[in-house]
Amino acid sequence: TQSEGTLSGNSPIKEISPSRSLSLSPPLATVRGARTDMSASASSAGDEKGVAAPPQPQPQEPAPVEQCKGANGLDKVVLREVRGCSAEVYLYGGHVTSWKDEHGEELLFVSNKAIFKPPKAIRGGIPICFPQFSNFGNLEQHGFARNRTWTIDTDPPPFPVPTSNRAYVDLILKPTEEDLKIWPHSFEYRLRVALGPGGDLMLTSRIRNTNADGKPFSFTFAYHTYFSISDISEVRVEGLETLDYLDNLQERARFTEQGDAIVFESELDRIYLGTPSKIAIIDHEKKRTFVVRKGGLPDAVVWNPWDKKAKAMSDFGDDEYKRMVCVEAAAIEKQITLKPGEEWTGKLELSAVPSSYYSGQLDPDRVIQDSSVPEDSIS
Repeated sequence: TQSEGTLSGNSPIKEISPSRSLSLSPPLATVRGARTDMSASASSAGDEKGVAAPPQPQPQEPAPVEQCKGANGLDKVVLREVRGCSAEVYLYGGHVTSWKDEHGEELLFVSNKAIFKPPKAIRGGIPICFPQFSNFGNLEQHGFARNRTWTIDTDPPPFPVPTSNRAYVDLILKPTEEDLKIWPHSFEYRLRVALGPGGDLMLTSRIRNTNADGKPFSFTFAYHTYFSISDISEVRVEGLETLDYLDNLQERARFTEQGDAIVFESELDRIYLGTPSKIAIIDHEKKRTFVVRKGGLPDAVVWNPWDKKAKAMSDFGDDEYKRMVCVEAAAIEKQITLKPGEEWTGKLELSAVPSSYYSGQLDPDRVIQDSSVPEDSIS
């Protein structure tokens, strides 16, 4: 049985029934109520005059899923929700590069110097770190999933929770012969990116060991999320108080967080261990809070490169560190190990809400049951 939980008590992660097949370029939908009323009105008018009424323009709403070209001709999928929220996913990297609210405001950070040209990874958005986070292993930095071209999965295995939401796309990544030379394990990585009716962005990763030789494999993982913020000096991260962390700036020495919240006054690069299922990024100037909910991902990375490291990165603007912060749902300290046939599920749900809370009450209207998120998300 698939061992999966919900990411909040009142609002489970919204997943899609497999009976709703993906249409890459569905026709523009028609508002049914308006169409019915207008047709009736036109028919009535025609009957009175004894002639057919002229056709009436039909109100239309954007297609929830559209495949098109992005930067440098790379394929991407655009997701739209009827209230105006949107998200964009590049097939290169299975990489979410945009998440906008109903006002069209961008919620993710992508560098103005980002290079949309393989094999360079895209700087910003939500890179996927698999099968290795950072240099925790012998592979290239952050593994190879973010440097590969994924394909659209038209027949994914069933998701357990049906919903009527249509703004989602399923992608799949399998190893190439070159991948098997550097990481000799057969796998299927299925990624669903979905946009909820309220504008929440949801990513669900399902990684299965398909080795035919009976061998298990282990990996580390992260959703390397870059959030767009007003100014790094105006931001604090809550939910990681009193936890142990590994400091990447001090050879991964272990410390315990002493502050009531994480604030930024210089470069910061930490891996927090055994984190809760909910973390908040509070932007005082924008009066906005990003709420990060996660399942199957016990760790969290917090990173800002500050000025010196920003200037040293060719695909990152010198002052852009002021407008971004990375808070990453991850599984790093303890590797995930899968036997042949086993599947791991890692979930991420992002919300952007007004900042009207105080510390310890990140989301008073939405209760989360931490016990509902399984520590063991392998089936």
